[in-house]
This record gives sequence, C-alpha cells and structure tokens, in this order.
Amino acid sequence: MKLRSLLIVLTLLFALSTSASAAPQLGLQTWTCRNMNFDQVVAFATKHGITELQFIAAQLNPSAPREENLRKKAILEKAGLHAYTFGVNATTLDKETNRKLFEFAKLMGIKLIIVEPKDFAQWDNLEQLVKEYDIKLAIHNHGKGSAYGDPATVKKILSTRDHRIGVCLDIGWVTAAGFDAAAIFREYGDRVYDLHFKDKKTSVVDGKSVAVDTELGAGDSNYTGLFAEIKKSNWSGVLAIETDSKAFAEDPNRLVAEGKNFFAKNFGSAPSVAK
Repeated sequence: MKLRSLLIVLTLLFALSTSASAAPQLGLQTWTCRNMNFDQVVAFATKHGITELQFIAAQLNPSAPREENLRKKAILEKAGLHAYTFGVNATTLDKETNRKLFEFAKLMGIKLIIVEPKDFAQWDNLEQLVKEYDIKLAIHNHGKGSAYGDPATVKKILSTRDHRIGVCLDIGWVTAAGFDAAAIFREYGDRVYDLHFKDKKTSVVDGKSVAVDTELGAGDSNYTGLFAEIKKSNWSGVLAIETDSKAFAEDPNRLVAEGKNFFAKNFGSAPSVAK
C-alpha cells in the first residue's frame, strides 16, 4: 500500500514538473540585424546570449551552395546557436522551386519554414511538400491589406490544410491591422508555431493609418493578454525579437537587451549574456 502511494505521488510530481517545463523560448529574427553579415549575427547573438535564431536569406541562404550552408551550420553548432527556422520565404506555383526550401531545411535540421504565399493556389504544392518531408510551414502576416493581414483568411486556410501548416504570428503587424493579438493567438489554437516578438504604435497621419515600431511593451500590442494566453496554453515555441525600424536596425543592441528584460519579467527567465 505504501509503495502504491509512493508511485502515485511520484506520478503526480512528474506530471507537474512536465507541465511547468512548458514555456516559451526567446529568439532573434535576424531581420533585426539586417545590416550585419552572418559572422556578425553569430557574434551579436552570442553577446546577447540568444541561441534560437530565425535567419533571413541575406545571412543564411537556401539557394547558397551546400558546402557553404554546411560550413555555416558547423559555425552555429560550435557557437551553441540554433537556426530553428528561416524566412519569410518567397514561394511559387512551381513545386520543384519550392522543394529547394524543404531540401535546405532538411540539410540544416530545420523543422519549420516561414512563408507568405501571395497566390493562394500555391498551397496545393506546398501542402504536398509538407507531407513528403514532414516539415512544418508557418504563415506569416503583414499589415492591413496584405495577403494574410486579416486572420479570417489565415483561419480559412488552416481549416482545409494539413495540421503541419500553421502560423507565424507577427504580433506587431496583427495589432497594427486592428486586431487583438491575445484573441487571435487563442483563436488559432494549437496552430501557432512561431511568434514575431514586435510592437507597433498606430497613429493617423494626413488621414492615413501609420504604424511605427516601438520598444517591446511600449506600443499598442496587448502583451498582458497575450502572455496570459501563452501561459494558459503552455505554449513552448519561440518569441523571436524583430523590428522593421531602420533606426533600431542601425544598432539593435538596446532593443534586444530591453526585449530580453521584457521577456524575463513576464516568463521569469531569459538567456544569459555572454561575458
């Protein structure tokens, strides 16, 4: 009887520890470092102690020679960094052209590809490739008037496609489009595979709505509600710091350092900074 009670207690403790371990990770979308080359991005990420990287093609290109990409993969591994995804990638109606993205992901050990197909007819061949390679796709959103600026459009695609097709929710842009990021995150359910950790403040200039990047937490995004939804759902993906601001990109050190602090205040931990 004592042994049975002990087993029950141990089972409960294991369940609690497993649940508690489900937490988001902090990452970096290297569009933030678009003025840097690959080696500079490696140094920047190491300096800030951020290991999860989402690369743009200017620094890690799917079309580059295999040897070049393997060389960069080795550099990342030696530095303790991880290219967990890449994008936002252009896609086409030509399946074999799109296949190159999946072959690159396979080569690099990447299980998620960020896309934003302008032509919805592309989804047929993209879904075929998802099934063939067992690699996920995440739909990125830009602002109002863009292909996926309205979450209803995204949800319609998700409802008819393989479950490995999900969302890269850009928090700043979904807010600038007039939606509540917390509500949209909740509505997407378990199809949110990535988050662009960004904030924007919208104002009206000459009768037009203009969205300007701010420091994280200083814009219009409902981060209080979003973080509550993340914790409630035990979401454990990556919040990748990103900015569209040219000014921030000129020297992203302060933006990223403050972003790390913002993350830590809400989730209790953040990567340590290299000495």
